[in-house]
Amino acid sequence: MAKLYFNYSTMNAGKSTVLLQASHNYRERGMQTYLMTAAIDGRAGTGRIASRIGISEQADMFRPDDDVFAMIENRLNQGRVACVFIDEAQFLSDDQVWQLARAVDDLDVPVLAYGLRVDFRGKLFPGSAALLALADEMREVRTICKCGRKATMVIRQDENGNAITEGAQVQIGGNETYVSLCRKHWREAVGD
Repeated sequence: MAKLYFNYSTMNAGKSTVLLQASHNYRERGMQTYLMTAAIDGRAGTGRIASRIGISEQADMFRPDDDVFAMIENRLNQGRVACVFIDEAQFLSDDQVWQLARAVDDLDVPVLAYGLRVDFRGKLFPGSAALLALADEMREVRTICKCGRKATMVIRQDENGNAITEGAQVQIGGNETYVSLCRKHWREAVGD
């Protein structure tokens, strides 16, 4: 029975690495996978999922208005797929998350979505909120704060290392400007 999974974390926790490893495990056993990523994120090149440790794979890109159900159905029409993997799932729209749920239910294909849960302001991304509501299973990809506790929040820093508390929710690139922290240290950093 297929399920919709949401694997979430903060920045720099290794979500893309976990996704690429899981896809590799399927392919190593002779099963095909279908990889998708947000078109908005071109840091690794057009249509690539890449991890900071240097591994990457080609992926189809989804845009805000794309019908991801149709994309998955089209891929399945080309041959059997054991699993669909989606990177940067926080950039999915609410409608697209419902389309993923339909793909799981109607096409009987497992979908594993990987993405950020919250932004630097502590607010849910729209795609993440919908995945938290609709996913059959959720898994946290853990990383740690500077104090050794589990990091659940992230700050965006300016050029002087000060936490930024306002600005656009999405800023592509600039991994060095983000720091994953536990809630206590996030609150301290943002002056709460």
